[in-house]
Amino acid sequence: MRRIEATFAALTKEGHGGLIPFITAGDPNLDVTHGLIIELARSGASIIELGVPFSDPIADGPVIQRSSERALRNHVGMEEILRTISRAREQTDVPIVLFSYYNPLLQFGLERLAKEAARAGVDGVLVTDLAPEEAEDFQSALSAQQLDMIYLVAPTSTDDRLQMIAGRASGFIYAVARTGVTGTREESSETAEVLVARVRAVTDLPVAVGFGVSNNTQVKEVLRYADAAVVGSAIVAEIEKQSGNADLVKHVGTFVKRLMPTLGEYTSLAPQRQRREMRKPGHRPRTGRLNRKR
Repeated sequence: MRRIEATFAALTKEGHGGLIPFITAGDPNLDVTHGLIIELARSGASIIELGVPFSDPIADGPVIQRSSERALRNHVGMEEILRTISRAREQTDVPIVLFSYYNPLLQFGLERLAKEAARAGVDGVLVTDLAPEEAEDFQSALSAQQLDMIYLVAPTSTDDRLQMIAGRASGFIYAVARTGVTGTREESSETAEVLVARVRAVTDLPVAVGFGVSNNTQVKEVLRYADAAVVGSAIVAEIEKQSGNADLVKHVGTFVKRLMPTLGEYTSLAPQRQRREMRKPGHRPRTGRLNRKR
């Protein structure tokens, strides 16, 4: 069983939802990134999304854009990121997903990336601007190394497109809570809940919700109906705020712990997710997976 699959299986068994923090590799430097990976794992992260810095991050808001700029000024590239992950693997086995635009991966070489990422301890890759219809070669390279290909779905995705993506994805599906770019929000998002229900109708893969999830209340809200919540901009903003602080890593770990529900709250959220799933039109037990390309 792959690490991501095993993580979600354990969460389901325990009746918990998961928290997936996002950080940008190399922000403010790679030593801090190494420390953050270990600290986030200790703070209860189920999976860590590690952003690959890119010069034109069009899907990201200003907070993550600035983090990419800082990392690029440090000349952080794929080789340095993979070395950092390999070092962190000596102290943690939390699943790590590379969150990237296609250009840095293509420049590095897709076959080379798949092999070296697997060697370093990466578990999956999410490419924000690679359409599933054009991802076959890259997905084949990843699958050959037992790496998961994570796909995004959005509120604007048609039912046919959700079905197609579900047939290709592995690990989990990332549901975008809203249209637009990454960033924090104050209001709740019923749109995301509807999207997760639509995804569950076509696959038994876990569903994580991100884009705009930024505080404990919103994490609990997402975990009523989804398997995991992704928090990015709020954490990256804390890293930016604490820049130069010798206790940055510890501070961010504390911030992430505060995002997570308590054990008692997890216990109350689990039956809510189950009841919502049972009420869905066309509900079926989640006992098998659709055929997927491997």
